[in-house]
Formats: sequence, structure tokens, C-alpha cells
Amino acid sequence: MGRLETKRGFSSRESDDRDFLGGTRVSTSVNSGSLSITAAQIALTQEENAAIARGLKRQDAELLDRLIEQYQHRLLRYLLFLTGRREVAEDLFQETWMRVLVRGAQYNGKARFDTWLFTIARNLVIDLSRKRTMASLDEMSESDEDDRPFEVATTGPSPLEQFASSEDSAEVGEVLLTLDTSYREVLVLRFYEELSLEEIAAVTRSPLSTVKSRLYRGLASLKPELEKLRSYRPVVAEAGR
Repeated sequence: MGRLETKRGFSSRESDDRDFLGGTRVSTSVNSGSLSITAAQIALTQEENAAIARGLKRQDAELLDRLIEQYQHRLLRYLLFLTGRREVAEDLFQETWMRVLVRGAQYNGKARFDTWLFTIARNLVIDLSRKRTMASLDEMSESDEDDRPFEVATTGPSPLEQFASSEDSAEVGEVLLTLDTSYREVLVLRFYEELSLEEIAAVTRSPLSTVKSRLYRGLASLKPELEKLRSYRPVVAEAGR
């Protein structure tokens, strides 16, 4: 797969010194500072989205440079969480921006640009999963799981509050990688990328009820896994003395 070249000559490997998830095989190393980047920090107005749509129709290279600069960390993070492998995520990262350049005329500016961007990236992951043995995201979207939401225990800080705490970002990112892919994706899109439930439904091509179910079940799975991780680490530290 070729590398995307713009006026900046950007390659996704430039971000290696600001690693999101360390190592070739994504497992446990998460940089909390990188994961704390939120959509609110780069939120766009409807007018700005419309301007992006006009620029993409012109295949404006300078605009593409700015978009890569603005969204590179969030896009790579999303792909890393979906694929679990840095080299795969980097290839899909490049291919996503190639699709943005070639198919930019398809973006009309009515939806958030990041929603459209994540949809392109997700479709590429699905295409790859059909060729490999990775967990299939399109099969997830068509699953017959129980769509009924259920309540999450409210004692102590909620997983949502822990998402908002930068000191917990590394632990949350580590535990996310152990969750079912369908839960992980919804949690990442909701709390890291700050998409609405309706926008997540559009990206994942799932009914809103399914998105809600995955969100609740993902949160319910997240809290006990966080507690297990935190109880395990002091034991390991004590044994190493």
C-alpha cells in the first residue's frame, strides 16, 4: 500500500515519538496524554464543515494538510483500538486519507467531518477483516445481540467519570483493549471522540438501540476489569521488592 504524500510530506510514523499504544502488537502501554485529546478541543461549526466540503470537492491539498494535522492523532487512535496492531493501523491510516482525497466530493458538509472520516476508516477495517482472520466488524453490526439496555451499578466513580480523569487514561486504555471489539468501538467513539449516539449509529451502521446496548454493556464490563487491574498491580509491585 503506498504512502500518502501531501505538501507536508506527512507519514503516520512521524507520530511515533508521541506514541498512543506502545509496541508493534498493541497490548498494555497507553500514553495518557495522547489519549486525553478530545473532540471538544477541535470541534467544528456547521459553516466550517461546509467549507471543508467545498475544499474537498476542489481536492485542495492545503486543506488536506490541515485536516491531517488536526485529526491525525484521533484517527490513528481509533484505528489502533479497532485493529490492535500498529502496523495495520498505520497502513489503514494512510489509506483513509487517500480515500478522503479521492472521494472528498462525497462529503456534503451536513454531518460532522470526523463522523465521515471515522466511517471511511471503519469501512477499510471491515474490508481488511474480510481478507484476514480479524474479528469482523460487519458481522458485529449484523449480530442479534440483546438490544435491551440495563442499569450499571452507581456506587463509586463511574467508568464515565474515570474516562474524564487524565490520571486514569492509561488504565482505561489498557482495559479497553481486553473488551469485546463491539463494546470497545462504541466506548471509544462516545468518550474519546465525543460522538453522539446517533452519530455512532451512523458510523457503525447499527440501530440506535444496539449502540445503546453496547454502550451500557461496555461500561458494565469496564468497571470490574479496571478494579481487577488495580488490585493486581500492587501484588506484582510487592512481589518485585
